[in-house]
Amino acid sequence: QVQGTIFPAPNFNPVMDAQLLGGALQGISCEKDVLIDILTQRCNSQRLMIAEAYRDMYGRDLITDLKENLSHHFKEVMVGLMYPPASYDAHELWHALKGVDTEEKCLIDILASRSNMEIFQMKEAYLMQYNSDLQQDIDSETSGHFRDTLMNLAQGTRMEGYADPSTAAQDAMILWEACQQKTGEHKNMLQMILCNKSYQQLWMVFQEFQNISGQDIVDAINECYDGYFQELLVAIVLCVRDKPSYFAYRLYNAIHDFGFHNKTVIRILIARSEIDLMNIRQRYKERYGKSLFHDIKHFASGHYESALLAICAGDAEDY
Repeated sequence: QVQGTIFPAPNFNPVMDAQLLGGALQGISCEKDVLIDILTQRCNSQRLMIAEAYRDMYGRDLITDLKENLSHHFKEVMVGLMYPPASYDAHELWHALKGVDTEEKCLIDILASRSNMEIFQMKEAYLMQYNSDLQQDIDSETSGHFRDTLMNLAQGTRMEGYADPSTAAQDAMILWEACQQKTGEHKNMLQMILCNKSYQQLWMVFQEFQNISGQDIVDAINECYDGYFQELLVAIVLCVRDKPSYFAYRLYNAIHDFGFHNKTVIRILIARSEIDLMNIRQRYKERYGKSLFHDIKHFASGHYESALLAICAGDAEDY
């Protein structure tokens, strides 16, 4: 059962919440605990209703007020919570593509893991927010087979729910050859299969791949390819197998390998909070021995830490 950590609050009153937020933001010193208590304990659709009530009440935009009153990573968390999911994805992709350096790992995380519908909605949001076409921006800001694979994913044309056992061995053979030969044409075939076949089909293909080659497909990809192209292919495979495990692995890396890569931690916690963050927490504990709650507490501090832990919704015994 897939489960998030943030649910609709019972007895929800957007007007009262807007009033409390207004008080917290307008005061001499911003009452950050109030912001955390409200914004991390309401689901996204409730937060959007609060923003509307806030506008009616104060004639001001809540996101603008949060940006003006807060700073650093705490600001990123509170502002991030106020975007609808598709707009948040669009926002993250825009900054990943248009920042000083292209943030390839952000592009991989989002495009390798979203459904056709999520991709369609994020492209619409991207166009509305930035008056720019996501696929054109990917085309101009990335290159090579990495770009081709991202472009394919951004089409959102993966088959859904369809599986044909009779072609699984054939697809596996194509993947195996692509790992042996490594020509441009083989790379194209590889990404076409991984980006367009249904998750159900790919499950069977990966099984057949193991039978044909005696090797797990992730190991084969890691041996044969390198760079962001290889990272993207592996991400697709891992997401097909188990999305919560993929995000647990990404969080662990972001916390430990990069000396706490704040942007990644914030993005994953917010984006998965109403989808599968509870499952991600379970996988994290199983795989790494320490809880996500423990590791966040160890690396973050202050109101930023409190906000992340509230989204993570850890229990005391998790520490």
